[in-house]
Amino acid sequence: MQAPRNRSSKQPLWIIVLVTMVCVSLIGAYIYPPRRYAACYFFASTVCHPFGENVQPVRKRVYTDEEIASRTVINDILKMPPVQSKNPKVAFMFLTPGSLPFEKLWEKFFLVSRSSYLILSFQVDWGQISMVDAERRLLASALQDPDNQHFVLLSDSCVPLHNFDYIYRYLIHTNISFVDCFEDPGPHGTGRYSTHMAPEIEKEDWRKGAQWFTMKRQHALIVIADNLYYSKFKQFCMPGVDGHNCYADEHYLPTFFHLVDPGGISNWSVTHVDWSEGKWHPKMYRAQDVKYELLKNITSIDESTHVSSDEKKVRTKQPCLWNGVGRPCYLFARKFFPETLGNLLEIFSNYTEAS
Repeated sequence: MQAPRNRSSKQPLWIIVLVTMVCVSLIGAYIYPPRRYAACYFFASTVCHPFGENVQPVRKRVYTDEEIASRTVINDILKMPPVQSKNPKVAFMFLTPGSLPFEKLWEKFFLVSRSSYLILSFQVDWGQISMVDAERRLLASALQDPDNQHFVLLSDSCVPLHNFDYIYRYLIHTNISFVDCFEDPGPHGTGRYSTHMAPEIEKEDWRKGAQWFTMKRQHALIVIADNLYYSKFKQFCMPGVDGHNCYADEHYLPTFFHLVDPGGISNWSVTHVDWSEGKWHPKMYRAQDVKYELLKNITSIDESTHVSSDEKKVRTKQPCLWNGVGRPCYLFARKFFPETLGNLLEIFSNYTEAS
């Protein structure tokens, strides 16, 4: 019987050679960095740029004391748990220069409870900050009722597109606010920006949108709490500033929410308006226009469209999502003449019964 052989204590030569080659490769990569970005996936960023060359550090602007205070208050409000109410309500706020021409239609809509509504008449100047002042005053009044959990801003020419229960569920059970917001590179978008807004509001943060919103309670609170961004609009967003016209009601809320809570808004308004005629003002509906087919067509729209105001007229579409699920976009429609009331009352039950 042969005696067992003693294993050599020396490692095989090929392992030593392999380790040596790997070490040489790493040293070479460090001294002579790879030129292709794909190679950087295999090495640390300091290998691709060992001395920090071509790396531009991101410089964050130092916030002013006012910005720090404002952002702290806003962030604290957004982190607060929603107020629990045994009787959550939707506050319908009507911004009108006089009486409400569709009062009878809204009375029919409000036959169901779980709602509150405010009809406040304001003398406002179109395009001036007084429009925003009126919106903030309506929110402040509605916030006094702790049961109000969602807030809807409507004009005197607005009509409901669904019955109360449908709209109530749509708003109370959502996790966002429906605030219109998009970037328009044209003269009626960023062309209205004033450099006086900086540094708190930079040009790349300037947004546009329709003023007719719905918002959850936390968002209503931060709008009321805001003074920093509001004061910028009050000073520098008005007709005739820097040689152009700026309208605060079209830019304040979209820009504000883009800055403080961009993920908390829908980026489209649930109030429909028809700009297809390409005029300065949207289409106005007369009595002969108001038929069952018109209202059903509006309620079937499930994509929101924005058009830039520059020469390219770029159309941007996005699906209307409700808690991540595709749904029809619009709950209300506007620009109806008072003469349409009779037709609306006659067909109201028909066009809302499928809601």
